[in-house]
Amino acid sequence: MANSAYQKIYRQLTKKILDKIVSPQVLGDTQALENTVQDNKLNALPICYVIQDDSTSNKVLIDNETKKRQLSPAFSPLVLGDYREDDSFLTLEPTKSNASAYYPDKLIRLVEYLLQHPESDVLLVPVTILWGRAPENEDSWYKALMADAWTKPTGIKQALNITLYGRENYIEFHQAISLRALINTATEVAPNFAPAHYVVTELNKSFNQYKEAILGPDLSDRRNVINKLMITDTIKEAILKESIHKKISVNEAENLARHYLDEIVSDFSYSTLRFAEIALTKLWTQLYDGIEVHNFDTVRELAKDYEIVYTPCHRSHIDYLLLSYVIYNRGLMVPHIAAGINLNMPVVGQLMRGAGAYFIRRSFNGNALYTAVFKEYIHSMLSRNTPLEYFIEGGRSRTGLLLPAKKGMLAITIQSHLRGNSKPIAFIPTYFGYEKLLEGSSYIQELGGQKKQAESLFGLLKSFKKIEKVFGIVHVNFGEPVFLDDLLKKNEAPKKVSLQDELPISVKATVDDVAHNIQENINKAVVINPISLISLVLLNAPTYSLSERDVLQRLTQFRNLLQQHHYDDRMQITPLSNHEIIQYAIKLKQIEFIEHDNERWIKVANKQEALLKYFSNNILHTFMLPALIADVLKNQLEQENTSISKLELVTTVVARYPDIQKIFFLKWSVDEVLDEIDLILTYFMTEKLIQIDGEQIHIVQADEALGLLSSFALLYEVNTP
Repeated sequence: MANSAYQKIYRQLTKKILDKIVSPQVLGDTQALENTVQDNKLNALPICYVIQDDSTSNKVLIDNETKKRQLSPAFSPLVLGDYREDDSFLTLEPTKSNASAYYPDKLIRLVEYLLQHPESDVLLVPVTILWGRAPENEDSWYKALMADAWTKPTGIKQALNITLYGRENYIEFHQAISLRALINTATEVAPNFAPAHYVVTELNKSFNQYKEAILGPDLSDRRNVINKLMITDTIKEAILKESIHKKISVNEAENLARHYLDEIVSDFSYSTLRFAEIALTKLWTQLYDGIEVHNFDTVRELAKDYEIVYTPCHRSHIDYLLLSYVIYNRGLMVPHIAAGINLNMPVVGQLMRGAGAYFIRRSFNGNALYTAVFKEYIHSMLSRNTPLEYFIEGGRSRTGLLLPAKKGMLAITIQSHLRGNSKPIAFIPTYFGYEKLLEGSSYIQELGGQKKQAESLFGLLKSFKKIEKVFGIVHVNFGEPVFLDDLLKKNEAPKKVSLQDELPISVKATVDDVAHNIQENINKAVVINPISLISLVLLNAPTYSLSERDVLQRLTQFRNLLQQHHYDDRMQITPLSNHEIIQYAIKLKQIEFIEHDNERWIKVANKQEALLKYFSNNILHTFMLPALIADVLKNQLEQENTSISKLELVTTVVARYPDIQKIFFLKWSVDEVLDEIDLILTYFMTEKLIQIDGEQIHIVQADEALGLLSSFALLYEVNTP
């Protein structure tokens, strides 16, 4: 009794302290859980909050959050018929008073009660709490070093956590689990064990999955990773083959394999990750007006059950940093990133390794040993459920158009998955939408014919001298996932493939399908930002200039098209008005006002044509089908025909569509494109470009209508072979 009173006083004191210095951040949407709890209150089902480690401070924070969110208070008694516990917590680790116990005393009591009362149940709500994992306001390098990891904190470490991370800690309530359902399953799948054994095992497994999604896998250090890889059967066999084929000693071949691993393997460090987060927060503040993130909830939902492979487009060196920053700041583990060996520069290379980069040669050049070593490293990461990232295009696009996929990493990933030991894979296509590029000047030079400059530490530092300039807002849009198992099933691929086997045709077909779907889904996630939209308008005009009145009209017409012929639900369109778009582009020094014929005109700013072409190319695919239809109509006019049958137009468009579908990774099949043609013709009628009389399409001859029709047709003529 005295002990209980002491605990209550200690808890109240802890609460007073934490209320003053701690402001938890709750990740994810708790609404579904709140609804579940409210529904179960009607059925009088008690709620029990499950935590892994016994910590009074953590319990107090959880109790505070349950009260704020109209959940059952965590410190309220757990009552079930004539059964009662003092609070509604279930701690999985044994209590200090019974440290030798295999299972928590409270759990054993609950299980015994439910076995005796089949009509009863308890809802278990696992809760993850980490200190220093939500770093929005972090500004201390020392605090970054002390942030949470996989290890259980000591009492001193927990006290430091509270002191250092009063406003930067993370809580996540997970979905409720029926204890009755766990007990029933236990009797079926583990009849030789006590039900408590199965319950604890399953709950700990879930906690590790939650923690892995947030912190990443529990990694050993780099040296141990390399040593473990060196003794795998795959690498030992590759070493022996290298010795025989190259006529060198086994020891020399072994040293060569170790050298390759040393070149490839990341040196992941939580402290480096937190240092990077602090530095990047300061960089983004100077570089951008904001970072807009779209559709991340999809990734969060998949992270627990799937191996996540991020496959973004590649437009800037900022891509590496930006994606990791966005993922980390939203509570998931950053991926390990495939980086070109050219980026393994002094200092920078080591920092990249610490943040999870692993380095890959541009070409394996028939190097069997390097190939085997690299594949085994990828397989080891997939087996540990490490999130991965690689750029589907291989290198950066210099034109702004999506480049054809480089499928090497996809093939290695899929082959590794078919070797076994990994979760099902979800590829996450990701779209980056910039309004200005850090490498803009070098891109202009390269597009002008200059040789591409090799990456160097000096060149990187030179780029960062530009951080005082204005670079607008950057958008990160997560596209529709591509599920590997669905495509393996579609192609009837085998369930197992060894490293030594030549990839079967069905697996190669799957690689092609995955690549194609990723490319399409990146383009579905397009962001129509102010710069890309006004670029499309001005670069489609003679001398790259138009009267302000015409610019406003074209912006309206193009936006009407995007709204009526909506490319995809994940597409984002700037909310700025047409006047605001113009002012915004002037602010970023991309366009300027001039006087022409006593009227205010807008023109592309000096030397910005190439970059604006880049940004217009980012969104060009959303206009290519209307452009193709406009080109068919324009060709009719050039042949002095003012009308065309709908059947002839559709037949011509369908015949030419596969070419632009392939170039611009358009999402519609040939069958689906028929409906899209009807939508575009409806838009053309709205804009009074055409009139439809039965099955005959008449082209309107008014100057304004012909101007817009020509503008669309020019998009097709200029951007197709």
